[in-house]
Amino acid sequence: MLYHLFDYLEKHYQLTGATLFRFITFRALSALIVSLLISMLLGNRIIRLLSKKQIGETVRDLGLTGQKVKEGTPTMGGVIIIMAILIPCLLFARLDNVYVLLMILATTWMGIIGFIDDYIKIFRKNKKGLKAKFKIIGQVGLGIIVAFTFLIHKDITVKVDKATALANDYDIVQELPVENGVAQEVFVKCSLTNVPFVKSNQLDYGQVLSYIGLKGDFWIWVFFIPFVIFLVTAVSNASNLTDGLDGLATGVSGIIGGVLAVFAYVSSNRIFADYLDILYLPHTEELVVFTACFLGACIGFLWYNAFPAKVFMGDTGSLTLGGIIAALMIVLRKELLIPLLCGIFLAENLSVMLQVAYFKYTKKRTGEGKRIFQMAPLHHHYQKKGLHEAKIVARFWIVGLLLAALSIITLKLR
Repeated sequence: MLYHLFDYLEKHYQLTGATLFRFITFRALSALIVSLLISMLLGNRIIRLLSKKQIGETVRDLGLTGQKVKEGTPTMGGVIIIMAILIPCLLFARLDNVYVLLMILATTWMGIIGFIDDYIKIFRKNKKGLKAKFKIIGQVGLGIIVAFTFLIHKDITVKVDKATALANDYDIVQELPVENGVAQEVFVKCSLTNVPFVKSNQLDYGQVLSYIGLKGDFWIWVFFIPFVIFLVTAVSNASNLTDGLDGLATGVSGIIGGVLAVFAYVSSNRIFADYLDILYLPHTEELVVFTACFLGACIGFLWYNAFPAKVFMGDTGSLTLGGIIAALMIVLRKELLIPLLCGIFLAENLSVMLQVAYFKYTKKRTGEGKRIFQMAPLHHHYQKKGLHEAKIVARFWIVGLLLAALSIITLKLR
């Protein structure tokens, strides 16, 4: 909004300083500051409102130390995160950018699903919340929107050399004259993505499908849409499972958001993209602003969510964070990095899946179910072992930082 306003003022009235809003770094840092301020200043008012409305957490007795202390702590604090993302994004990002519009939609979409889930739990006194099938329908819906937008929108392109585009029959959207007026590089619509730890660093889903005999755009759609739906569903549910200790999901999500800001910046900068030999993605520079809002919202929410938490994010926040991360990684063509960058989410998810599968298997074989972990998700296992939750969270953050560093290293390590 402010970009468009100051662009108009600079063009028509030559307003001094208006050109600042053309710089992505200025707008991203401004958005980060505003996001932090919204989280910290409005957060306390929202927490008081939640307490006044008696929107408190009902804690099941799992036999964990300090669990009863959390009883009655205000929940649905994810509203703070959503406000801290959307308000500065609307102020500082370009609202004619498809990536920004898609991320605003993803944030709102998952926020509504999480809000309905929390509303049913709190006001309808139904501990199960929104039925699983409706939650999955919502996640599938977002996955379909992200996949369709990725595949059909004219502004979602990637730069390749013209010879490669012609050899692979890519749909050329724009030609870039770089040598004697002759286009050597072009922007194309294709299903190219970045592959970590591989020398060429590129994978075309269409070529892989052609290799196994499934040629044509139809098969790309048949593969890509379910793939995106799976990623959105898996990451949002994993984020939801990780939200079990004060500051855990918030801190891990903030670390991931910081890395995605780096990816968005280098992918949108032609010089950095060429130097790092990664895919150059035009128009993704506005995602730097969005990821700055996301990072600011996570850090700001930690002001109240760090141990001992004054507010919980609830499903309103956890589902939203996971949906945003999944959508960002897909549009930045870093979805194959999800197991590494989102390793904490993956471990939490796998711990639940392994626990349930092993319990059912042993019960069928011996008549008595056995467990791999003392309790799942994984963070509860360490609580059962006697570790204080603040120490567990700090160690998970450290592992998250290590995974973040490894993810950034993949830009060059092949």
